[in-house]
Amino acid sequence: MTALPEPHDRLDFIGIGLGPFNLGLACLTEPIAELNGVFLESKPDFEWHSGMFLDGAHLQTPFMSDLVTLADPTSPYSFLNYLKESGRLYSFYIRENFYPLRVEYNDYCRWAAAKLRSVRFSTTVTEVTYDEGDGLYAVRTEDGDTYRAPRLVLGTGTPPHIPEAARDLGGDGVIHNSRYMQHKSELQKKDSITLVGSGQSAAEIYYDLLSEIDVHGYRLNWVTRSPRFFPLEYTKLTLEMTSPDYIDYFHALPEQKRYTLEERQKGLFKGIDGELIDAIFDLLYQKGLDGPVPTRLLTNSALTGARHENGTYTLDLHQEEQDKDFELRTEGLILATGYKYETPAFLAPVEDRIRRDGRGRFDVARNYSIDTTGRGIFLQNAGVHTHSITSPDLGMGAYRNSYIIGELLGTEYYPVEKTIAFQEFAV
Repeated sequence: MTALPEPHDRLDFIGIGLGPFNLGLACLTEPIAELNGVFLESKPDFEWHSGMFLDGAHLQTPFMSDLVTLADPTSPYSFLNYLKESGRLYSFYIRENFYPLRVEYNDYCRWAAAKLRSVRFSTTVTEVTYDEGDGLYAVRTEDGDTYRAPRLVLGTGTPPHIPEAARDLGGDGVIHNSRYMQHKSELQKKDSITLVGSGQSAAEIYYDLLSEIDVHGYRLNWVTRSPRFFPLEYTKLTLEMTSPDYIDYFHALPEQKRYTLEERQKGLFKGIDGELIDAIFDLLYQKGLDGPVPTRLLTNSALTGARHENGTYTLDLHQEEQDKDFELRTEGLILATGYKYETPAFLAPVEDRIRRDGRGRFDVARNYSIDTTGRGIFLQNAGVHTHSITSPDLGMGAYRNSYIIGELLGTEYYPVEKTIAFQEFAV
C-alpha cells in the first residue's frame, strides 16, 4: 500500500470486519503499491474465539494455513516468522506438531495486526450507501467518519447461534460456548451442568469439565441431536475437497443440489477430532474405576424447548429414533450450538445491489462477489452453500484472498492454483 489511508481519501477498497480472513487480506495487500485500502473493526483489538482458549486446544488445520503462506510463502506475516520473532521457532520445531495451539494462533494474529498500517480498531460501521454518480460506496462509522471506495470486502464473521428453543431463557446459568472460559468457574459451582451440541467445541468443553468433575462434584450431561459422536473426516483424499478443483465443481452444481450437499457435508468440517473422542472415552474409563461417574451422554436427542425457574433450567428433549419426549433438569447450561451468518444491518441501504438466491441467502459468484455488478462487494466466509466446505476452512483463506486481490487489481498478483487434486470431481 502507498500512503496511510484517511477517511477523506478515495480508497481502492474497504474491508469491513477483521477476523482471520480479512486480516489475511490486509497482510497480503500491505506490500501492493497499486492498492490503497483500509480495514475497519469494531473491537478494540484482534480477538478470535477467546472464550475457547482451553489448555491444549489447537487448530484443526496445520500451521501452513496461516494468514499468508499458501499465497506467499515469503511473506513477513507468516506464522513461522511470528515464531522466529517470538523466539519460539526451535521449540515449535522440536515439538513436532503441525497444529498451533488456539491461544497461540490468536497471539499470532494480534502480532500481525499490530504491524499493519491499514487496520482501524474501535471503528464501528453504521451504514453503507452507494453513490451512482461517482461509483463509490460510502462507509460511515460511529465516529462520524466516512470512507469511500468502489469495492468492499465483507469479513464480519458469523455470530454465535442460539437455537429458537433456548432463546430469552433468563437466569445466570446459560451461556453460548463462545463465552465458556469467562464463565467456567461460576458454572463449576453449580450442582449440575448440561452441554448441548455435537461438534469440536462441545467435545473440548465436555473433556475439560469431565477432567474436574470429582474436584467440584457436579453432575455433567452432554446432549446431542446427532445419532453418534461423529469424528472429523481427515483423510487425505477427502481433504482434496478443500481445493480449487472442488470449488469449481461445487459452484457449478444446481442450487438445490448444493443445498443438499451442504447438509450432508457438515461432518467434514464440524466433526470432532478423533483423538479427542478417544481421550474422552479413556477419561471416562479412568474415572469409572472408583465407581459410576455422575455423567450422561445422550445422543439422538433434539432440544425442542427450555424454560428457567428458581435457578433451574428444564430442557424439553425428543429422542428422534424412539420418537419419545423427555425432560432434563440442570442448573448450568452451555449451548455449543455453533455460529450462523447474519446480514449486517449496515448493508440495508445497498440491499438492491446485492444478489440473493432462491432461499434468500447471498448468491456468491465464483469470484466471491455478491453484488449485481459482480465486482463491487466481495464476501469472506458465509459461502458454504456456494463454495462448499472451503468457505470456513482456514487453509483456503489465502487462496480466496489471492482470488479477491486479482479481482481488485484486474490482474493476478499472487498466483492462484487452478488444479491440485488427483481425483476428478466432475464427469
